[in-house]
Amino acid sequence: MLSLVSLEIFLMLLNTALILLRLGNQQANGGYFVQYRSNLGIGAYTTGGVIELLEFILFGLLVVVIHTGLSIKLYKVRRQVAIGILALGMFLLVTSMIVSNALLVLR
Repeated sequence: MLSLVSLEIFLMLLNTALILLRLGNQQANGGYFVQYRSNLGIGAYTTGGVIELLEFILFGLLVVVIHTGLSIKLYKVRRQVAIGILALGMFLLVTSMIVSNALLVLR
């Protein structure tokens, strides 16, 4: 259980570091791609500012806090459910890392 929580925190910190390092290398001019909508054709990419990309960091923090809190409450009742909640949290963090990296690569 503690190793899963530690791994989840590590993934959140890795996601934060990757986003901040990628943002630090960019020029200040222009916007960042923050959304992709495949049904819009040529205008599929929506631009935005740094704030929208920093929301990925906030999302990672919320995932860690909420999933850890839920797993602590459910551990005494159902150990397997608590482990499943932490595993789903790690899945969300990895997905967030992939999406944020894909958007930042397009810059």
